[in-house]
Amino acid sequence: MHNCCHQSQKNFLMRRHLLNHDTFNLCRPHLWSRLFLIFAILLVLSYAPCLAQSDNSEVQEKIKALQLQLDQLKEAHGIEVSAIPERAEKQIQQTGAESYIYPEQEVQGFSYVPHTLQAKKSEYPSVRLTGFFQADAGWFHQDSANRTAVGDIQDGADFRRARLAATGDVWNNVGYMLEMDFAFPGRPSFMDVWLDVREVAGGNIRIGQFRQPFGMDALTSVKELTFLERGLPFTFLPFRQISIMYYGRNEDESTTWAISGFRNPTDTYGGNVGDNGGFGLASRVTTLLVDHGDDGLLHLGGGYSFADPSNNLVRYRNQPEFNDSQSAAPGVGTVAVPAFVDTGAMPANNFNHFNLELATSTGSFHAQSELFYATTNRIGASRVSFSGAYTQAGYLLTGESRPYNRKAGVLGRIKPLEPFGNGGIGAWEIAGRWSYLDLNSKNIRGGRINNLTFGLNWYLNNHTKFQFNYIHAFLNKSSAITGPVINNSNADLVAFRAQVDF
Repeated sequence: MHNCCHQSQKNFLMRRHLLNHDTFNLCRPHLWSRLFLIFAILLVLSYAPCLAQSDNSEVQEKIKALQLQLDQLKEAHGIEVSAIPERAEKQIQQTGAESYIYPEQEVQGFSYVPHTLQAKKSEYPSVRLTGFFQADAGWFHQDSANRTAVGDIQDGADFRRARLAATGDVWNNVGYMLEMDFAFPGRPSFMDVWLDVREVAGGNIRIGQFRQPFGMDALTSVKELTFLERGLPFTFLPFRQISIMYYGRNEDESTTWAISGFRNPTDTYGGNVGDNGGFGLASRVTTLLVDHGDDGLLHLGGGYSFADPSNNLVRYRNQPEFNDSQSAAPGVGTVAVPAFVDTGAMPANNFNHFNLELATSTGSFHAQSELFYATTNRIGASRVSFSGAYTQAGYLLTGESRPYNRKAGVLGRIKPLEPFGNGGIGAWEIAGRWSYLDLNSKNIRGGRINNLTFGLNWYLNNHTKFQFNYIHAFLNKSSAITGPVINNSNADLVAFRAQVDF
């Protein structure tokens, strides 16, 4: 009884505070007498829960009558019953404090708010810590012609990626991500650093640094790649730039679309300067031509990208699908796998990139392929064109299926049916890929390369996997940038990766 009365007194004090907050007009006649009457009624109501515990039905009827008179009095003076709690809740939400919820009820046709208060703590901002690392090791074997073309490549081991990220929401329609990499050049470097405003004119708006909407391989998470690296045509991707993007999908998520405007080029800290151009555009559209879930789907997509770089330079180059950089010796610097093909820095006004993508997943089999075409409008020289493509496929020996990520329009994460341990063996996958890159056009002798890759992947559980790649690089023509052009050289690479994410 004592606690109930004490709570009622607290509720009475809360009401007195709210009613005194510019609720009544002090210039109305007889206000003080009416105000005294209201306070007297509220004083009785504040002890109503204590009295309600008794069996005195006469008291209960009197309380209801008094409540009805109070409602009629407020209505006669044009005071909305719900205005007080609504104003209080709005004020509390604006200050970011706890919100007080006043549930409305109906009594004899009049709407009123009970004197009990329900407190609810704000759920924003929310935060979730994520991260992963990839530890790589690689061993090279080159023929003499390849060593002449690109130099003697050293064996080595390195952390390919080591990232930490915070992600979450600051409101029900605003999200964010802040991801840093401690292995990428820059140490640490900006990765995905953006904010999302959701449900804007039928889509979403993203602002910050992120992967541009161009290419299926580029938008597949590095944690879910079938091979250690993306295919050779990766050099044509604008990838991470500081930008603003409008994107969305249809109701059943069978079609996705995105268009982005970005600054170019962006450094490892998300910066770009220059008043001579420095802007770009990327776009992508995907759809499911066949959509039977695990029983089979067929994905079709395409993209276009344009950029006018602020430094008036364009350069295309790539390694044979393995990236390793480590200290050669204290104070000496680093040694990295060299680019096998390289156009060098070309003075250029702008470039145009075109992309076509196709993918399928049926049962334990999955495959995808992309075709790229690039044109560069050079300064003081004719336009040059380059091309690239890849085709890859994988098969899960333990019966799993590779799902389709409908929100991103890419193939998603493989999850073992029986994780390793307690009798399970995890998921095992075999995969193969052919990729191609031609950087020869007119007087640009960037070289031409074909890669064949065999992969064996072991997924211990949803967050741990080991990957083995054997890569054979056919360097048909080396780049003129690194030395004399060498035809038909070969290199073999055996590489291993351990990965864990959380």
